[in-house]
Amino acid sequence: MKRVLFLLIFCLGTGLIMAQEDKDVIIEGKVLNDANDEALENVNIVNLNKVKGTTTDSEGAFKVRAAVNDTLYFSYLGFKSIRVRVTNDWLKYGEIKIKMTELGIALEEVVVRPIQLTGYVEVDARIIPIYDNYRYRIAGLGSGYEGGSTQPGAVNKVLSAIFNPADFLYNVFGKRPKQMRKLRQMKEDDDIRNLLQSKFDRETLMAVLQLERVDIDEILNKCSYSSDFIKTANDLQILDAISECYEQYKVLNRDRG
Repeated sequence: MKRVLFLLIFCLGTGLIMAQEDKDVIIEGKVLNDANDEALENVNIVNLNKVKGTTTDSEGAFKVRAAVNDTLYFSYLGFKSIRVRVTNDWLKYGEIKIKMTELGIALEEVVVRPIQLTGYVEVDARIIPIYDNYRYRIAGLGSGYEGGSTQPGAVNKVLSAIFNPADFLYNVFGKRPKQMRKLRQMKEDDDIRNLLQSKFDRETLMAVLQLERVDIDEILNKCSYSSDFIKTANDLQILDAISECYEQYKVLNRDRG
């Protein structure tokens, strides 16, 4: 009888532990500068598993929904981005202090070549360069495709990219279904959208999608986005572009074995 009772208690205890590990709760913490323990405000925090985001307040404090073994991604301008795994100790002891290390930023010399204007509108209008990128829309495929400048063959390039999906995209999208499904979650989370709108470093996208920056650039290139867009778009625009490309990819590759 005692033996049966012991096994029952053991099973119940194990079940409670497992349930706790799978359960989402609100966890709290503070983000500090490792050099002087000063609070860091507006640090971007993303739960990579749940694709939920938040930021720290003026005292460096934050709250985010997470479960045991979820990974939180911390990024802040001028500091090294870090990943922190949520543990049972975090849930047990409450608020945890996260310390971030400041980076030394070396700026490369930039040569600025100003446009020499004459003061005559008709002449200056011909001198100032205009960068136009065109998007082509094909009936039945929803959104358009950016073909870059109007160089000869731009339309053919777009058609080729659409109707002959590159093996690169198949390998990237096809082998990362879980990561690609996170695109929709990211688009639906206002905190993450606001976060990405002010960023241009691609770091958060790289962390969530488990891609390198060169892979992100190549995805956009294969999806016929211009080099100007790839260089100048903020992270939110990049997210929307990759998401659009992935949705089109799913339609065009649904019969592919």
